[in-house]
Amino acid sequence: MKQPTLRICIAGAGAIGCTLAARFAASGQRVSVLARGETLDAIRRDGIRLHDLDGTHLVRVDASDDAAELGPQDLVFLCTKAPALATLLPRIAPLLDDETSVVPVVNGVPWWYFHGLPGRFAGRRVAAVDPDGALLAALDPARLIGCVVFITAQCPAPGVAESGNPHLMIVGEPDNRLTPRLERLRSVIADAGIEARASERIRDPLWTKIIANLTSNPLSVVSGATLEQLYSQPGLRELARATLNEALLVAAGHGARVDIDPQTFLELGAGMGAVRTSMLQDHDKGRPLELAAIGDAVLELAELLDLPMPITRHLIALARFRSASH
Repeated sequence: MKQPTLRICIAGAGAIGCTLAARFAASGQRVSVLARGETLDAIRRDGIRLHDLDGTHLVRVDASDDAAELGPQDLVFLCTKAPALATLLPRIAPLLDDETSVVPVVNGVPWWYFHGLPGRFAGRRVAAVDPDGALLAALDPARLIGCVVFITAQCPAPGVAESGNPHLMIVGEPDNRLTPRLERLRSVIADAGIEARASERIRDPLWTKIIANLTSNPLSVVSGATLEQLYSQPGLRELARATLNEALLVAAGHGARVDIDPQTFLELGAGMGAVRTSMLQDHDKGRPLELAAIGDAVLELAELLDLPMPITRHLIALARFRSASH
């Protein structure tokens, strides 16, 4: 059954943010966008345009660089890169009322990873992504709903997104409960024409995405290769496979059930085609790379279990060198 109209804010109007904003608005939701600079100007002037497998969607949304102008929301999607979170989280305070849920749509190990988990690491801070605890302090973790997004998209111009693959989003509570607000979120996403699943073990698909990013993003910066090349050309493929094997051990050590057959994983990656990873796109544009969330945080989780990741460590170091010398 279709949910009632909700107030949905997309904080960050890059490729994924524009994809979600267009999809939600086209499904009848009340969508606003928190954006800046030329992106804000373009959205105010031209709306948001999405080209995906279902065709072209052109939508008009409220847009501002001031959250107070947009007001309280039912759902807030954080669609930014991990390095921008420390700046973004304090800005979204005017979007929040007592019932607002916040859905981070961010690559890598999330700052909330240990929130809601029992065991010896319960409540631990992930220092690589939240070195001074500012992220945990800026937002009540009870608001958070975990989200894993399998959407490949590019932003050829401000306010414009292109995506040539199917859309999938998996959502779950950090403490793994199935709650009414989780089902509401899943339904809203599904109503927008995006395949949506609610998970009782959100860290399982989270690790699948972490591994997909870890095996492709740093190596793409080092090599300049597309996903098809990374997972099909023999030398690059072997490096991706070695990184995959190291990451699978870390995921298992932290209790995740990752349903990855390595051969199938590599074939699926190659089948994504001539797609440039988001990290390679950022590198080409001289932007900060998400190496802390996608790479350093995984190494941190490995160190907690005394698991070595030599190949992964070297690739991250090479990618950081390439970024610094760009």
